[in-house]
Amino acid sequence: MPAAATPRVLVVDDEENITYLVASALRLAGFEATTADTGTTALTAQERAPADVIVLDVMLPDVDGFEVLRRLRARGDHTPVVFLTARSDTADRVRGLTAGGDDYVVKPFALEELVARVQVALRRGIRGTDGAGGRGGTTDRRLRVHDLVLDEDQHRVWRGESEAFLTPTEYTLLRYLLVNAGRVVSRAQILDHVWNYDFAGESAIVESFVSTLRKKVDAKPPRLIHTVRGVGYAVREPS
Repeated sequence: MPAAATPRVLVVDDEENITYLVASALRLAGFEATTADTGTTALTAQERAPADVIVLDVMLPDVDGFEVLRRLRARGDHTPVVFLTARSDTADRVRGLTAGGDDYVVKPFALEELVARVQVALRRGIRGTDGAGGRGGTTDRRLRVHDLVLDEDQHRVWRGESEAFLTPTEYTLLRYLLVNAGRVVSRAQILDHVWNYDFAGESAIVESFVSTLRKKVDAKPPRLIHTVRGVGYAVREPS
């Protein structure tokens, strides 16, 4: 981010003590933090003054966090979202992440961990803004396998003549697969690279994201994203 810019975080939770603690911790870490206690208020706040990262509770008094995220994505808002919730089931994590969320923090949580994950989500969002992890420039840097093209400078993806619109996390996952084209990367490597930590072996997270990627960039032959049973995934040129 430019030196003069202060990253903005919107904290959405109907528990006042939670929003106070999270917002205070974020401010101490150098963020500008605002709060909302309902999904409707959050949507309005994000439209009026967009945040760089949203910390979003799932259980809200009007609409749940999944619906808030759906509405954000439907109107073209791809701001990184970190879910903050008491729901710890893997199914809920998968639902939140594959709906377009970027991370999932379960209550109770350590404030230091939450701040760290917000920082990771922010870096991913910045890469999504300039396509180069904060590095501008006009050099054409593209990753290509067959007719699948990822443009790092424009942060855009095409399959053939059709552009694919990916969330920041989907983009990061696809880029990792393309950088390692021809090689098999394990689920553990993907978790470590895309999320910068592991999900205690919850490979369903990776499988769900790969499934979503296939729908967006690999729905028609020739198939480029391959599953290597018992190992992981690989992007390969067609035979």
